[in-house]
Amino acid sequence: MSCSFHLHRRSVLLVPSRHSVLIRWLGSARRISRSLQENYRLLQLPEEDRSSPEQVKDAYLRLAKLYHPDSGAATANPVLFARVEEAYRAVLTHQSRTMPSDGEEEEERPRGAALQHRSYLSYDGVGSGTPSQRERQYRQVRVDRAVEQVLDYRQREQERAAAADGALVERDVRQRSRNIRITQAVERLVEDLIQESMVRGDFQNLSGAGKPLNKFQHNPYADPMTHNLNRILIDNGYQPPWVVTQRDIREATARIRNQLLEGRAQLGDPMTPTEQNQWEQLCGSVQEELLKLNKMVDDYNLIVPMLSMQMVHFSLTREVNRAARGAEQHRADQLRAREEKRDHAAVETRPDKPGLISWVQNLLRT
Repeated sequence: MSCSFHLHRRSVLLVPSRHSVLIRWLGSARRISRSLQENYRLLQLPEEDRSSPEQVKDAYLRLAKLYHPDSGAATANPVLFARVEEAYRAVLTHQSRTMPSDGEEEEERPRGAALQHRSYLSYDGVGSGTPSQRERQYRQVRVDRAVEQVLDYRQREQERAAAADGALVERDVRQRSRNIRITQAVERLVEDLIQESMVRGDFQNLSGAGKPLNKFQHNPYADPMTHNLNRILIDNGYQPPWVVTQRDIREATARIRNQLLEGRAQLGDPMTPTEQNQWEQLCGSVQEELLKLNKMVDDYNLIVPMLSMQMVHFSLTREVNRAARGAEQHRADQLRAREEKRDHAAVETRPDKPGLISWVQNLLRT
């Protein structure tokens, strides 16, 4: 068999050049199957011309526009479209197998040029190992970089905030020192004026001169200076703001309650529709006054010195019920007052003549 092979090989080598070219073409030709030829024919592509992938794609898109079920064309055919798509995939697979090898492409590519499909594996030169391992290492490096940038940003912000706080503290110190200097200057001025008044004898004619101040003896635990200052302020008509606000709240409350009581006492029980409308109008006006009163209560609660002295809001429902309960007693008091006034007027207008009883009393005395 080896001899025949050598003979056959030798016979092939001795064939004239015209036949050798024919034999080499037959050996290198890529024979395709009948089904693949049918796929080329279905896509309307000439197999002999070795159509490029761009031409195959254009042919597929052209036929898809004609046969796709969703194209809306009159030639839409789902069965034919499925055959076209299958033929397109088969032709692409055949072309990928018949493409030149990587070695042939590398011969045409200049040295030093990276493969296009390998460029994404550079990872900035970070990591080692398989592509997946390098990708994980590169991601970890990016995370570390991001953390460092965040920490640097926070450090810069803290330094900036510290610088701003330092500027504020320095400004406060300057303002405080300025206020201290002004206070000291005022104290020196007041002291100088007091000394001049003492030299002139302005304090010699005061009542109680040379006598101790005993206004704080009732409270030995109080600071004498604070007590005396408060006493001087009270004697001269000064009142703390919360005391004034408390008095205003008390007066406004009395006025509102008196208004509701008198208004309800003037109406009947039960009330007629007209009286009911009058009562609702009165309650509406009182509601507006209660809103102002509650605002005054809020202001009072902010400045009152003790928590136990704070007040709660006034409710219209509670005040109306209070007026309804006191209306009957108010009517009785008004009726009694009118009767006493009428009796007193009758006594004053009656003539001063002795009657039978007074005559008998005078007779018995004698």
